[in-house]
Amino acid sequence: MRAFADLLDRLIYTRSRNAKLALIGQYLRETPDPDRGWALAALTGDLDLPAVKSGTVRALIAERTDPVLFAMSRDFVGDTAETVALLWPENPARAADAEVLTVARVIEQLGSLSRADAPAILADMLDQLDSDERYALLKLATGGLRVGVSARLAKTALAQAFGIDVEAVEEVWHGLDAPYDSLFAWAEGRGTQPSTTDIPVFRSFMLAHPLEETQVDLADYAAEWKWDGIRVQIVHVAGETRLYSRAGDDITGSFPEVAAAYRTPGVLDGELLVKGEAQGGTLDEGGGAASFNALQQRLGRKTVSAKMQAEYPAFVRLYDILFDGPEDLRELPWHARRARLEPFVAALDPDRFDLSRVIEAADFAALTTIRDGARDSAIEGVMLKRRDSPYVTGRRVGLWYKWKRDPLVADCVMMYAQRGSGKRSSFYSDYTFGCWTPDGQLLPVGKAYSGFTDEELKWLDRFVRNNTVARFGPVREVEKTLVLEVAFDSIHASKRHKSGVAMRFPRIARIRKDKPAGEADHIEALLRLAT
Repeated sequence: MRAFADLLDRLIYTRSRNAKLALIGQYLRETPDPDRGWALAALTGDLDLPAVKSGTVRALIAERTDPVLFAMSRDFVGDTAETVALLWPENPARAADAEVLTVARVIEQLGSLSRADAPAILADMLDQLDSDERYALLKLATGGLRVGVSARLAKTALAQAFGIDVEAVEEVWHGLDAPYDSLFAWAEGRGTQPSTTDIPVFRSFMLAHPLEETQVDLADYAAEWKWDGIRVQIVHVAGETRLYSRAGDDITGSFPEVAAAYRTPGVLDGELLVKGEAQGGTLDEGGGAASFNALQQRLGRKTVSAKMQAEYPAFVRLYDILFDGPEDLRELPWHARRARLEPFVAALDPDRFDLSRVIEAADFAALTTIRDGARDSAIEGVMLKRRDSPYVTGRRVGLWYKWKRDPLVADCVMMYAQRGSGKRSSFYSDYTFGCWTPDGQLLPVGKAYSGFTDEELKWLDRFVRNNTVARFGPVREVEKTLVLEVAFDSIHASKRHKSGVAMRFPRIARIRKDKPAGEADHIEALLRLAT
C-alpha cells in the first residue's frame, strides 16, 4: 500500500498532465503484478468492491471519534476518506513485523466479503496503516479516487511507459479483466497483443471541437442536428449485444429493449433518446424525441421494469457506422460511411432505430438561420462533420465541430450554498438559486457550481459567510438578496421539483450586484421557456 499511497499523494498535488503521466508510468513499470493491475483498475474506474460503502466508513469512524468533531472536520476537509484517514486513531500496538498489506491483498480480502463481514476486516486494515495509506485504502474500497486522473490519462500513461499505442490499448481494454496480466505481458514483450475477436468490446468515440468564431464551407462539411440525449455505441458480435456510454460504461442492462432489438453484426454510433408523446410512439425522421428530462428517468438504473420501459420508451438515432459485420469502416471518409450507414439502418427495427438526417442548407448563413430557429426540446445545436474525415479516436482539429445553440438565461436569487470538493473544499462554491411564485415565494429552480472566475468565487464565498441566516449540516441558507444571472441549455417541466421546472446544464453567467432580488425572474417566465 505504501507505493500506491505515495502515487495518490503525488498525483493530488501535481497539476501538470505530463508530470501525472510520468508518475503513473513509473509506478506501473516498478510495481510488480498483480498490484499494478489492480491500481490501474482503480485509476480507470474499473474497480468495484460492493461490500464497502460510504456508510460503512462513516459508521466505523463514529465508533472511534466524536460524531460532532467528525461532522465539522468533514465539512471543512470536503472529503470523507481524507477526514477518516486523519481522524482514525493510531494503533500503538501495531507491530513492525505485521502482515504487509499490498493492493492485491486488500482487493482479494475485501472483494470476497459480505457487507456484514466487511466492517471488521476494513477496521483491522486501517489499524495497520498510517494516515496516507489509510486514505489510499479508503479510496480503493469506496471507488472514488478523485486525483485528477481520467481513464484515458491512465491508459495513455500505460502506453507511454511501455512504448505501445494507446489506441491499441483502447481497442482491447473492454475485453480484459483486472488485474490485466495479459495486457502487461504484451506491454513488456512477454506475450502477444490480446485478441478481442468475438467479444463485443467498446471502441473509443470520435469527438468534436467547439465551433467558436470560425465559419466552415458546407461544400466540405455536412451538418447534422446535435441531439440532447446520451452518446452511445451499440455493438453486436458473436450473437451478443452491448450498449456503451461515452465513458465506455456498459449500460445494456438499463436499456434492454434496445439491445434486444439489435441483432445485426456491426458497431454503430448514435444518440440514445426517449420517444416524445407528440409522435404517438412512432419515430419520424428528424423528430420524435422527448427532452433529456424524460431520458433522465431511466439513466443509472441497473434494472428497468416493464412499466418504466413503456412510460419512457428508448430508441437510438444513428449517425455513424464503425463496423459492418467484421469489416472495419473507420478509415473510410465520412461520406462513404454515411453511404454504408443508410441501408444498414433501413434494415433495423424502425421502432428502436432511426437515422439522424443531414441538414440541407445553401450556405453557412442559411445554416445559421436554421440553427437559431431550432428550439426543439431534443436539439442542443448542430454538428459539422468534414465530409472526407475518417472516424478517429478523440478530438482532431478541423474534422468535427459542435455548434451549440445560444443558451437561455434567467435572473435568479441565491438561496443556499455548500462547500465544494477537492481544491474547492474551503470555499462555498455550490449554489442553489430560485425564482419567484405569483404569491411572492422563492422556490429553488436549479443548482450550479461553474461559470465564475477564481476572483468571483472568493467574492461569492465571502458573501455566503457574511450573509448566512441558517445552517443545515453542510448547507448554509443565505439572505435572499443576491441575484445571479444563470445560463442554461434548456428547461423542462418536472413533477419531481416543487418549482415545476428542471434546468439542463445551469451555470453562473454573471453576478448581478446591481439588481434587487425582487426584480429576479418569476417561475411563470421559466415555464414559458420549458419544452
